[in-house]
Amino acid sequence: MTLYINSCVRSDSRTNKIAKAVLDKMGDHTDLYLPTENIRPLTEEMLNRRTALLNAGQYDDEMFRYARQFANADNIVISAPFWDVSFPSILKVYIENIYAIGIVSIYGTNGMPIGLCKAENLIYVTTAGGQYIPDFSCGYIKALAENCFGIKNTKLIKAEMLDIEGIDADKILSETVDNISNMVL
Repeated sequence: MTLYINSCVRSDSRTNKIAKAVLDKMGDHTDLYLPTENIRPLTEEMLNRRTALLNAGQYDDEMFRYARQFANADNIVISAPFWDVSFPSILKVYIENIYAIGIVSIYGTNGMPIGLCKAENLIYVTTAGGQYIPDFSCGYIKALAENCFGIKNTKLIKAEMLDIEGIDADKILSETVDNISNMVL
């Protein structure tokens, strides 16, 4: 099963359009539309509860449903527009909620995370009005995927320069969609 993590808030999102084309090539998938999920930043009370549940090995608690879903996915597609040199904050809050030791990773004897996720591939889809800078968006997700979650392959699919005067954004989007077969893992 491919898990589609959609953090695009606009109904006419260019990023989502590209991601949907990726998903068409991949087949069956489960949609997780983050803007409509009840995902909140962790509070002290939530952290204390999470710690107690994890220490007790109660991984089946509802609090960990997103972490279990993420850990059990065969492939993961994330759509996240490039906003203010990063991605939408709801995606960071989602990551904060899924990072559950014992579900997505464990700590090795050296203190470094060892990933427990089933997925071999994570595809990160983004669009940018100007030049795309991956350091604080896909770079961050790739580091987590490969160094903490155990996901071996991270692929970036992007369309950039979409809001620059004189540039044909529709042509860039169309070319990106047309080349998806070459880009999908």
